[in-house]
Amino acid sequence: MNWESVWRAVRRNPLTLFGGCVVVFLFAMALSATVLPIPDPYVIDADAVLEAPGGEHPFGTDELGRDVLSRVIYGARISLWVGFVSVGIAIVIGTMLGSMAGYYGGWVDGLVMRFVDVMLCFPTFFLILAVIAFLEPNIGTIMAIIGLTGWMGVCRLVRAEFLSLKERDFVQSARALGVGNLRIIARHILPNSLTPVMVAAILGVAGAILTESALSFLGIGVQPPTPSWGNILTSGKDNIQIAWWLSLFPGLAILLTVLSYNLLGEGLRDALDPRLRGMSG
Repeated sequence: MNWESVWRAVRRNPLTLFGGCVVVFLFAMALSATVLPIPDPYVIDADAVLEAPGGEHPFGTDELGRDVLSRVIYGARISLWVGFVSVGIAIVIGTMLGSMAGYYGGWVDGLVMRFVDVMLCFPTFFLILAVIAFLEPNIGTIMAIIGLTGWMGVCRLVRAEFLSLKERDFVQSARALGVGNLRIIARHILPNSLTPVMVAAILGVAGAILTESALSFLGIGVQPPTPSWGNILTSGKDNIQIAWWLSLFPGLAILLTVLSYNLLGEGLRDALDPRLRGMSG
């Protein structure tokens, strides 16, 4: 892959650049949250309950007097952590099952794809709700469930790539030299099929963040006092008539984050696909 041509294609797309810059900024902000000059997001101040934005609290305070700006920043850490870990789980499962289905074909392919079809029959969000109803709602559970219910798209992408690549000359040459199946999968086919997986991972992070925020908003995701964009929005819902900032700022954070990951993923998909690059050029 010619990464220089990919970078040129990305630079020509201002929306992709915008998405990438926002993603990098959010990532840097989340990593440096502990050293930023912001109040402790857990400290309760009874004298500053529901203060409007301004001065000491640029994003205002919540119903317990906690600084909303610091809680939004610390909430970014939770959201990004959930996004990356849950997508990592989905990528691992989807890549393993998709590579086996695409390479071996036959009954292996049939079994895997029927399992994918069964999983796709269930609305993912309601499946997550049903599972969490029987488990303790915490960040580890949320990450595991989102990952275990989000691998089907990756599986289908990897399977399609394997079905195409396994008939190429370099794979046939490896077979003729007596190279084993697992080595062919791991060393020859899989590295050449990771482009759509990378794009799916970036888009999947946006979906995972949105799912976690929705679960926390419903009260079955990340539990207070741990700050999460979703549970900050819950506070905003309860005080919407007198504290608009509790809904506005975490809502904007979710919107900007999800939009930026989608813009970055779509732009990289176009840049990594030579056919789409040719059309855009």
